[in-house]
Amino acid sequence: MVKGRSRYWKLTVEEMDGFSYDESKLLNWEIKCVREPEDEAHFIGVFMYRNGTAYDYESIKGICYFHNNINRKELPSITSFLQEKFNGKEMEKGERVFLKDSREIYASKDIGDLAKEMEAKFDTKAVISLEFEGMTHEQLKEAGLPEAKLLPIPT
Repeated sequence: MVKGRSRYWKLTVEEMDGFSYDESKLLNWEIKCVREPEDEAHFIGVFMYRNGTAYDYESIKGICYFHNNINRKELPSITSFLQEKFNGKEMEKGERVFLKDSREIYASKDIGDLAKEMEAKFDTKAVISLEFEGMTHEQLKEAGLPEAKLLPIPT
């Protein structure tokens, strides 16, 4: 009955509809939106950490995204798409864009819906990761999370 950290990876948009976990136990999530061909590593990663994301020496609360091999001309449309949904003050650092104090989401349906919209709007395929803290193996199973996609995190 250990209640450590558990990370689920390579989840699909379709799988997200079937989960019913305790949202207060979701520590962070990431939606990696990959463009074909995958070997060219063109992607947008939208993520959120419950306890904030490091920005210099402070922790920023809210939704963030990073980008790899994405044309800089596309960034304003990605930022405005996310700001329209979640608000937040835009801050940029390197390859990351922060929406400081944006609305936060934790429900599997909300994360799945965002992934679907990202796929449609930015011509990508979404892969989702979820990390939980303080849930027993039994609670994870009851939430419908697939054991085959579990990566236990050593304590």
